[in-house]
Amino acid sequence: MRALRVERPGEPGEVLRLRSDVPVPEPGPGMVRVRVEAAALNLPDVLLCRGSYQLHPEFPFTPGLEACGVVVAVGPGVEHRVIGQRMVATPELPHGGLAEAAIFRSQSMYPVPDEVTSLDAAATLIPFNTAHVALHHRANLRAGEVLLVHAGAGGTGSAAVQLGVLAGARVIATAGGPDKVELCRKLGAHEVIDYVAEDFVERVKELTHGAGADVVFDPVGGQVFDRSRRCTAVDGRLLVVGFAGGELQTIPANHALYKSYSVVGVYMGAYRNSETGRAMVAGVHREVMQLLVQRRIQPVIARVIGLEEVPEALTELGSRRTMGKTVVNSFAG
Repeated sequence: MRALRVERPGEPGEVLRLRSDVPVPEPGPGMVRVRVEAAALNLPDVLLCRGSYQLHPEFPFTPGLEACGVVVAVGPGVEHRVIGQRMVATPELPHGGLAEAAIFRSQSMYPVPDEVTSLDAAATLIPFNTAHVALHHRANLRAGEVLLVHAGAGGTGSAAVQLGVLAGARVIATAGGPDKVELCRKLGAHEVIDYVAEDFVERVKELTHGAGADVVFDPVGGQVFDRSRRCTAVDGRLLVVGFAGGELQTIPANHALYKSYSVVGVYMGAYRNSETGRAMVAGVHREVMQLLVQRRIQPVIARVIGLEEVPEALTELGSRRTMGKTVVNSFAG
């Protein structure tokens, strides 16, 4: 089968190779094989290529952490009735979604309604499930609160903007440059701060009359996190969603104490290994799919590409030059 393979660590454009003779993976116990119909790109795919992600599959491996496909084979312990069903999941490495076939863990895959395209399903899974869990399960966002969303034009940030608006929050988004600012406005953000031209800390204080944001959604980390602490409200919740900026922050406990805010981690992988966690995420997925069917949310798909275009697309993603999601849908050789 055709698959993108990482054979040594490095930048995506240097180490990703499209191979046409990769063996079709066989599903092990509790696993299924899917015929991939769409796969969405994420920053962790870049980090996997570099060897700097928290997961370290043996070389060679296929990246791709967000995919939708039709189940074509099942491993021991999986009911055959799922064969032929369209599912979306985070594939099991080393058999990621950037290939004609991928491996899903049966306990962590979710059905896709007929009304939802495979492109939309693949582009929705990580951003909207993560944003939903962050805002509602971890931050308990309430109507009328101020929500500050960093990287509001990115995949996860654009999901947080939409879900925040639906929750009745006053959404302030940050973005870099006029095009990204305009996208955040189109998504419903009440205020948008161009962090290239403005100091977001002072602007948030101005917009909230000095009170700060009740919830901060931060997928960037580093200096963005550090500066966000200065515009987080008393009893605020600062959500650590990711480190797209490439810099890990430290958390000064004394500052959290004196300003009385909470630093809240959001890692979806933490819910995969318990029945309670899997049930919670499955419920979130059902709600997100229903919102998608009702057209109350919509993933921002900026580009649809083929497998051969992935190395360049991941290079752009790693440099933070992209908006929304890039989705792969050309898998046929």
